[in-house]
Amino acid sequence: MTDPSLLRNASGTARDRAPDEPIEELELEAAIGRNVRELRVRHGWSIADLAGRTGISKAMLSKIENALTSCSLATLAALSKGLDVPVTSLFRGADVERPASFVKAGQGTPIVRNGTQAGHEYNLLGGLRGEHKRLECLLVTLNDESEAYPLFQHPGTEFIYVLEGAMDYGHSRAVYRLEAGDSLQMDGEGAHGPVGLVQLPIRFLSIIAFPDATV
Repeated sequence: MTDPSLLRNASGTARDRAPDEPIEELELEAAIGRNVRELRVRHGWSIADLAGRTGISKAMLSKIENALTSCSLATLAALSKGLDVPVTSLFRGADVERPASFVKAGQGTPIVRNGTQAGHEYNLLGGLRGEHKRLECLLVTLNDESEAYPLFQHPGTEFIYVLEGAMDYGHSRAVYRLEAGDSLQMDGEGAHGPVGLVQLPIRFLSIIAFPDATV
């Protein structure tokens, strides 16, 4: 059962796919559904309003908007007429290349961050820049005790997931004992960083979503 509180569930779509069904067809259906919904909302219409204007049932319109069905030529023509747009407008964005970042194990790009200490390694796993924010993914490895630990502050939200080892991690006025399998999500503006290395080596994922203003 899916969790309705997840943003991807509230704003996205999901459907079953047969093993031999091309993904390209799903992309096209998703684009049509997204454009129909945007045009309907722009007019301030409910699904019932659009059903009355197009002659397409509310159930079918719901399936179209959620990319759960393929549109026939007759259905596309009815949508075009009811929404008062060219048929081509319904395909907008279908041919847009969607970026992804794939990194094989051990091939992340080594980087140096502010506060990098000896024995502290940072490997960049991805840095996609989307329409609304930039996402930076790091694999951090702490191998040795250091005389000083890095302390970070940055805009946006950071998520940490511990893969191996244990550490005490400070954020603002709190300190958390993080062990393998533990996670921590925090406001990046609060001063944060390891305050004690409990069990070495320590490996954790650090994922930061930066807001528009920093890009």
